[in-house]
Amino acid sequence: MNILGIETSCDETAAAVVMDGREIRSSVVASQTAVHHPYGGVVPELASRKHLEMIMPVVAGALEQSGLEPSDIDGVAATQGPGLIGALLVGFSFAKAWALARGLPWVGVDHLEGHIHSVFLESDPPPFPFVALLASGGHTSIYHVVGHDRMAHLGGTRDDAAGEAFDKVAKMLGLGYPGGSIIGQLALGGDPNRIKFPKARLPGCDFSFSGVKTAVNRYLQAHSESWAGEIPDIAAGFQEAVVGALTEKLISAVLEKGCAHLALVGGVAANGRLRESVGRAAAEKGIVVHIPPISLCGDNAAMIAAAGYHHLSAGERSSLAADVYSRAPLR
Repeated sequence: MNILGIETSCDETAAAVVMDGREIRSSVVASQTAVHHPYGGVVPELASRKHLEMIMPVVAGALEQSGLEPSDIDGVAATQGPGLIGALLVGFSFAKAWALARGLPWVGVDHLEGHIHSVFLESDPPPFPFVALLASGGHTSIYHVVGHDRMAHLGGTRDDAAGEAFDKVAKMLGLGYPGGSIIGQLALGGDPNRIKFPKARLPGCDFSFSGVKTAVNRYLQAHSESWAGEIPDIAAGFQEAVVGALTEKLISAVLEKGCAHLALVGGVAANGRLRESVGRAAAEKGIVVHIPPISLCGDNAAMIAAAGYHHLSAGERSSLAADVYSRAPLR
């Protein structure tokens, strides 16, 4: 089955064609970073307008890149939520119309489920069951994945998502948006042990990143005349606190569930220090790590098509009355 996937949950307009949930035939992503950069974060209204402008050329580009005609597409999958309502409506409504006009089955897909399915697009996907850490700008959660449509939420952040904390700290430091990659690069030249920031101690698989964010802010206030020369060390110390919390909780969850495999997905999975930390900790415990290519860590439509394939293969269909949602836990 050739599935056309469409993703517009936040600030990327994306379309992809994936065959049988595994083989990427095309993947096109139109970023809005330049649009939102002056504001230090995503402006929902601007995101929606940009999606309206880009959805048709992006879908056309994905079809052209795949070498397929619209008549070769067997089904359509589109992100239904969570995300920005206005942004979601653009892709979801387009998918409805595109599928209806061609008499094709279509299905709405949970964005978080899509991220977890990104790991099935790598050459050596994990066997079931496994534990997945989904860390991105809007979400930070741990799941016990026992099937393509069976994922148990073990815990998540009680406040800021990990990627959100990176962006906010980058804004405090005057580094611009998006902040995750900038802090990661600066941290390479800093000493992670020189400035220690706290890690929240919460039970189970829950996280909290508002405390470390506040600690950075207080450090900047207390060292207002000197911190500009310490940015690499501040970035490294902050990154180490976040990465340490993510790694500890993930490895603990894998051991608790008795799994031999783990997956690291979402935009923060592109962070080199997190990959290194999880890889080292997992190797010490004999756990196999699965991480999708960096191109599939951020929002993309290939992961939506991959997840949609399994829903459509199981006979699931979305109705024309289906609507998008801004928040809903992935169960």
